[in-house]
Amino acid sequence: MTTEPSRSNTLLVQNDTKGEVLACQEGLSFWGGVDPDTGVVIDAHHPNHGASLAGRIVLMPTSRGSCSGSGVLLQLARNGTAPAALVFHEAEDILTLGAMIAALLFDSPVAVLRVAPTVYDALSKVSVAEIRNNTLEFSDQSIPLSRATTADLSLSDTDLNILSGGDGTAKKVAMEVICLMAAAQGARELIDVSRAHIDGSILAHDANLDFAEKMQKMGARVCIPTTINAISVDRENWRTQGVVPDFGDKASRLADAYVNMGARPTFTCAPYLLDDAPVEDEAIGWSESNAVIYANSVLGARTQKHPDYLDLFIAMNGRAPNTGVYLAENRVPVCELRVELPAHFDDALWPMLGWLAGAKSPNCVPVLTGLEAASPTPDDLKALCAAFGTTSAAPMLHVRGHTPEGELKLADHAQQFNITHADLVQLWRDFNVATDQIDLVAIGSPHASASECQKFAQLLGDAHCHFETKTIVTVGRKTHAEIAAEGTLDRLQSSGVQVIPDICWCSITEPVFPSSASVLMTNSGKYAHYGKGLTGRDVRFGSLEDCARSAISGRADTGLPWWLTPQTTS
Repeated sequence: MTTEPSRSNTLLVQNDTKGEVLACQEGLSFWGGVDPDTGVVIDAHHPNHGASLAGRIVLMPTSRGSCSGSGVLLQLARNGTAPAALVFHEAEDILTLGAMIAALLFDSPVAVLRVAPTVYDALSKVSVAEIRNNTLEFSDQSIPLSRATTADLSLSDTDLNILSGGDGTAKKVAMEVICLMAAAQGARELIDVSRAHIDGSILAHDANLDFAEKMQKMGARVCIPTTINAISVDRENWRTQGVVPDFGDKASRLADAYVNMGARPTFTCAPYLLDDAPVEDEAIGWSESNAVIYANSVLGARTQKHPDYLDLFIAMNGRAPNTGVYLAENRVPVCELRVELPAHFDDALWPMLGWLAGAKSPNCVPVLTGLEAASPTPDDLKALCAAFGTTSAAPMLHVRGHTPEGELKLADHAQQFNITHADLVQLWRDFNVATDQIDLVAIGSPHASASECQKFAQLLGDAHCHFETKTIVTVGRKTHAEIAAEGTLDRLQSSGVQVIPDICWCSITEPVFPSSASVLMTNSGKYAHYGKGLTGRDVRFGSLEDCARSAISGRADTGLPWWLTPQTTS
């Protein structure tokens, strides 16, 4: 039997367990990628689609995608369908945090390990493994596991007072988890943050509600300005929309729990569209993957991609682990993605570039070059960031010539990849395998901006949506009020478009989501990726103009778009 030193093999969440090994070929977003009740992989684009994670020792380099994956893991842990253990060989926060909450607050532990690449590779080749007495055992190997410790963490007197219970049980629990995450991330200290954004407000499963109400009953209160993500219902109007009362009541209770803890009822997944958006170099504590990536990349603010639940704990204390892209050295691009820019293109280019950028740089911060001659709008960059977050674990990207830190010098030995015309063509085809009959046009993932709503109204003109094609735009409350005041809301509604605040496509459910719809059309790279797994419906993708044409005709254009045909590219 061989023994490997434990220096780089760490047990982040302890639980003795044994199970069959499943080595995922790439990172996985648990939210939108794993059924929260069964543990089956539902991400239609993932190589392990259809596999069950329940009771298995699941390996992946790191997770990716949504911050809400922590809540999915908590739900799985509580209903007995979680993996027996999660094993990573790179830094991972989202599922690690979910496992910490499952163990600390709900007595449902899931083991989490970070191991050296050599151990990971060896483990991926065996069929069964066991974790016992701080040791990983498989085949002829017995790997000692060290435990993450907070002993080296430098804390302020205020932090120590909170940890001792001086400010009550709720803040003590919150600070304990912040410190545990800091230790897991290798942080040496905590940092003050000026604001927070709560992501776990969607009733995707009961775990989110149970967590929020548990913390509320403990007396949790936010201590810094805190916004709330989109929720699962139109908070003021769901009773008139046919929503099942039990679901509507639970979704409202979840939203109200965070409001009662002091957060603002913003109910938007695009908090950067609010009037008081963060500024360059401002340290904030945001969750929600697209918002984090936009804040870091486009606004130049600084935040880790904090997991759901940790966002509340940060909001309660105004403190976060000083690690990751809070630190300037970790914002340096370590990968260059050279874009072969078409001679002509429309707004569909930007979410496609974001998706491809994440696929080619799944775990590290890239810089996109070759776009210097383009003129992306804030809406284009929003679409880019949201799609990047579906395929990458990184909390930011740079775009040379267009983002605040886009001119940063590449790290030494940076990798270089190309995003080619062929890549764009293949992705378009992958996104558009469904039939061309469109039952639903879905705009607003992330929430549509006022300018997007105005452009969509202009594209519809005086036409009316096809009688068999439902068209829905989801927006935040601020945007809804803005477009109502200047007349765009009336124009959209006159065309047959339903504009709904508070919810977004990541949280919409039947009957607001039409139960009769079989194929939906979206301009969102994020929803084009997640839509099939979330809804069971087929998905097509196109530009905002493509969506407007489909809304009117009930059909999608077939074949490649005009700007991807060979004669229009350089």
